[in-house]
Amino acid sequence: MIAEKALVIYKTRPAIVTGIEENKIIITPIGEKSALKVREKDVELLHPGPANLHELEEAPVGDALSAWELLAGTGEEITLEELAELIFEEFTPRSALASYKLLEENLYFAGSIDHIKARSAAELETEEKKRQEKQQEIEGHRAFIERLRRVAASKGKEIIADSDRSLLQDVEALARGQTDKSRTLKELGIGETPIEAHRFLLAAGVWTVWENPCPARFGLSFAPVKAVPPPPPEEERLDLRGLPAFAIDNYGSDDPDDAISLEGPDSNGNMVLWVHTADPSASVTPGSPSDIEAQNRGATLYLPEQRSRMLAPQAMPYFILQQKPGAADSCALSFKLLLNSDLSIADTQIFLTRIRVTSLTYKEADELAGSANPDGHSESADILNRLFRLAEKNLERRLNTGAVNIELPEVHISLIRDADGQTGNNRIELEKVQRYRSADMVRECMILAGEGAAGWAVRNRVPFPFISQEAGELPADLLPSYAGARQIRRCMRPRILSNKPGVHWGLGLDIYTQVTSPLRRYTDLLAHQQIRAFLKGSQLLDEDEILQRAVKADAGAIAAAKAERASLAHWTSVYLADKTGSQWEAYIMENQGSRAAAIIPDLGLETQVTLRKGQPNEKIKLTCVGVNIPEAQAIFAAS
Repeated sequence: MIAEKALVIYKTRPAIVTGIEENKIIITPIGEKSALKVREKDVELLHPGPANLHELEEAPVGDALSAWELLAGTGEEITLEELAELIFEEFTPRSALASYKLLEENLYFAGSIDHIKARSAAELETEEKKRQEKQQEIEGHRAFIERLRRVAASKGKEIIADSDRSLLQDVEALARGQTDKSRTLKELGIGETPIEAHRFLLAAGVWTVWENPCPARFGLSFAPVKAVPPPPPEEERLDLRGLPAFAIDNYGSDDPDDAISLEGPDSNGNMVLWVHTADPSASVTPGSPSDIEAQNRGATLYLPEQRSRMLAPQAMPYFILQQKPGAADSCALSFKLLLNSDLSIADTQIFLTRIRVTSLTYKEADELAGSANPDGHSESADILNRLFRLAEKNLERRLNTGAVNIELPEVHISLIRDADGQTGNNRIELEKVQRYRSADMVRECMILAGEGAAGWAVRNRVPFPFISQEAGELPADLLPSYAGARQIRRCMRPRILSNKPGVHWGLGLDIYTQVTSPLRRYTDLLAHQQIRAFLKGSQLLDEDEILQRAVKADAGAIAAAKAERASLAHWTSVYLADKTGSQWEAYIMENQGSRAAAIIPDLGLETQVTLRKGQPNEKIKLTCVGVNIPEAQAIFAAS
């Protein structure tokens, strides 16, 4: 029976009994102010008392080592009372508590209150060594944190020692968005965010500005694609090698996946537009390892420093559409669009084809089209010019049905790394993307192919991934140029990926999908797989499967798009890091009180500046006054 003022243990906490009730006892844990009501069976008696809190504050003097030496090796079990008398030569509440703490310490003695044994000499030696190592680790970590504090306080004047860099893995993981916590930053009193982690790593000299954490923050990896699809099988294809086909792309593109041909117009003004696309579905079949990996990635990730392909690079030679040395033709999936004189689509047919392409850059295509003489002796130039007129007319058709067209300047960023890994020799080049008629023409032809493919799927009842967009509310006073582009963009609704067709407001189309980039977008590949299954009479994926695969892939594609935008902002800030004081031509996009949104065309960059006056689209001069690389932000002031 436990009495009042007894010394007890409750859930490993020593306490004094301060009251007795019928079915409960009242205890006050030592060092705490609040009393607890507990069941008697839930406590262990250390000493019957009377215990006094004041007396328990001071530990008694005893010789635990001598007591251990007496008991070690004997195998004898003793009680807590006997241990107290052996060490302290008395059994009092104070000696009982001190003995219990020694038992809890688990160094010399082990067991329970009624069954205590001395550890063996070997056990004691091992435990002491382990505790010594632990203490050294604690002291080493404390010294490490102090070194980091000095580095952080120096604001870049000191950098971390090479020997300490391996200890900052938690900070690097946070900077890359791979975790949301960092013990190191917490101990330093620095905010546990990716930006603050990035800032610290730069200041400490662990990272240079040439480290881009953006892809990892969006869960993306540059790990190579593991699954390599087999070469396409030999199969019957429609021979279109006699039909001129143009694969037109950016200079340096190494994965061209579309080409264009044109027949007509005939006497009624009707034309046949052929849009040829790469045919990876010939060997990337639904559920295959390469299909699953492509679905997980969602899209090819294009960054200035490198790219992460959706499909294995080793497979690209099987599929790309270009003039290949030693190979006279390419296998394609071709969309045959019969166009009315108003550019509406009268009919769409799809074929497995064999084509022969002429590869051109946008610049070459524009120059070739401009070389046509009045007699039209250049067949290629004549076809290109007819394609240009078709594209212009199709854009007009779409604009007349409510399409919106946003034209904002873009830049191409190139990262040139030093071959020997010396970051001091790295450099960034920015080149303003030139607008070419051929680029606009290719865009319009690809849109026509998407419109035609969507209609084909509906007519043939083929489950398909469709793309739609709800209407936005354009302002009544739509401004021209950059200011108007900003107004339109702010009205744009997110696109909708679905297994049901719908109106695409931004494109001005009643029905739409994307089918022309099967090497770069998984949803295009998914559409191709359905088309091929229909053409071959094979089993189609049902609507639920289409939606499930499309949504999963789209998540990866969205992450890739966000990582690309964030990376461009990062590299732009790195480009501007040593250009403080540089002046740039800019245009006001929107007035916001004492602030204005402005665009710098030569950087493809929009920024916020303090501006007391100015009108939309007015040209102004901005000076770069600072750069914050962790936040991928350049700061400008009106000159």
